[in-house]
Amino acid sequence: MARISIFGIGYVGVVAAACLAQDGHDVIAVDVDQGKIDAINAGKSPIVEKGLGPLVEKVVAAGRLSATADIEYAIQNTDASFVCVGTPSAPNGAVGLVYVESVCKSIGEALAKKDGFHSVIIRSTIVPGSCEGTCIPTLEAESGKKAGTEFGVGYYPEFLRESTAIEDYYDPGLIVFGSMDKPTAAILNELNAPLDCEIHSVDLRTAEMVKYTSNTWRAVKVTFANEIGNIAKSCGLDGQTVMEILCSDLKVNISPYFMRPGFAFGGSCLPKDVRALRHLAAENKVAAPMLNAVLEANAAQIARAETMVETTKAKKVGMVGVSFKPGTDDLRESPLAELAGRLIKNGVGVEIYDPFVHEAFAEQNSTAGRGNDVVPDLEGRLVGELEKLIADNDAIIVGNIYKDALAELTAAAGTKPTIDLARLDRKKVSGGSYSGICW
Repeated sequence: MARISIFGIGYVGVVAAACLAQDGHDVIAVDVDQGKIDAINAGKSPIVEKGLGPLVEKVVAAGRLSATADIEYAIQNTDASFVCVGTPSAPNGAVGLVYVESVCKSIGEALAKKDGFHSVIIRSTIVPGSCEGTCIPTLEAESGKKAGTEFGVGYYPEFLRESTAIEDYYDPGLIVFGSMDKPTAAILNELNAPLDCEIHSVDLRTAEMVKYTSNTWRAVKVTFANEIGNIAKSCGLDGQTVMEILCSDLKVNISPYFMRPGFAFGGSCLPKDVRALRHLAAENKVAAPMLNAVLEANAAQIARAETMVETTKAKKVGMVGVSFKPGTDDLRESPLAELAGRLIKNGVGVEIYDPFVHEAFAEQNSTAGRGNDVVPDLEGRLVGELEKLIADNDAIIVGNIYKDALAELTAAAGTKPTIDLARLDRKKVSGGSYSGICW
């Protein structure tokens, strides 16, 4: 069992302290508020949360949870510290790190007087780079020790919901943490091992980003549901019924398939249907800022890819894929076709490898090139062999993934400027001649 100090007896801190103590760990809660300290030591919860009062009473009585204002005492008598202080918004909207930095300073001063190894694990919500840019430099400066070797560092975000915090702690939907060193990773693995949930051990910045992404995604879902509800009501419909039916579809609507960062959406349905729903909202005098933002963001992703191509200064580019998705010859509102059209208009030579579009033209299908209204001389730009496309062009744009093309494209990405909009390989990130649009 671990010995843990919790800095910050707020909502996250007291729930974590009580649950860790219930699991058999020895916990010391640390705060500057004497009222909170006295409450804990009296076996009372300083906040109102379902089931928390009896739990605090039980673990304090068992001698596994106590509270103090003595930082040095807490550091000397524990193996790891959790920093659970607030990060309110700064006046300019940035994350406020005043409390986190202050606690790290105090912990660092105490670490200077401790002989043994100690892990400092941030649980406060902080933007990517905060551990490396603020927490670690502060800890090192005050302790005179080196992070990762002389003391440990981790970032371990929480995903607790108020009113169900204890249930969420023991039945988590997500566990993720980042660590600089093996001892810190070992502690975090030990604490989470009994829980029935996959453990994601990543780098510090990824863990920081996951926390912000999770919170923002929840906000986006609430806003989207409200916007749909407002439009539904304007049509005399029940928005909650609409969303309940939508959420019953676990195959498409509640699916990770559409949650993969990459290129813009297109096709015969999504763009026109977003436009139509937005127009309906306007007709009914219902504000729909999120629907407006969807189309704006989609257009911005095409512009982003265009800029990436311009950066290569390539005079001729080979595009892998032009249909709106692999496995079809449909070009209706294809973002790849739009990108090709923009490049051609800007004087860039464009050749295209798309086996399905090529097949449609080769077989003289009456629907060959269906939906294309942006790529001039589409048939004349098609190349039947990927090897020739790669050899004849200054840069390659990977728009669609075709399995039989993966090996050649991966090899080419190491020697020729490659703009990847579809992710050739999950292990590959931007660097050298290779540029991924979101990675």
